[in-house]
Amino acid sequence: MQRVANCILAVDDKVLLLKKPSKGWYSAPGGKMELGESVKETAVREFREETGLSVHEPELRGTFTFLIKDGEKVVHEWMMFTFFADQYTGELLEESQEGKLEWIDIDKIKDLPMAEGDRDIFAHVFKTDEPLYGTFVYTEDRELLQAKLDPKTSE
Repeated sequence: MQRVANCILAVDDKVLLLKKPSKGWYSAPGGKMELGESVKETAVREFREETGLSVHEPELRGTFTFLIKDGEKVVHEWMMFTFFADQYTGELLEESQEGKLEWIDIDKIKDLPMAEGDRDIFAHVFKTDEPLYGTFVYTEDRELLQAKLDPKTSE
């Protein structure tokens, strides 16, 4: 199973997001774990590689399983660890190979094109410091089929 980590950086009521060129969807910067890395090390490294910024003291806010299905068959599965930070150093890259970086008002996130499960994750992260656990099931075209969130942390 592939493991990935990302980090939501929020400063002054804005969040730094990456607009991916393939679908034009927004997401938090992040990527795949390397051999021997912790999930936190992955989140910090990937964030720095994609943005030029070093996040400080990121906190784990969610652990999620993602399944991609073709009919009833699971064709891809990965785990994502989502961190949150509100402090950073460095200079924002003018361009990222992963897409366009934008500071977005937190209250505008709900209107952006993104994976539907990401909306649940962002809403939770900006509502509470408690971690969220869940499973998201998508079609190969990234249509959300099912979202199961831990009821203790998603109320």
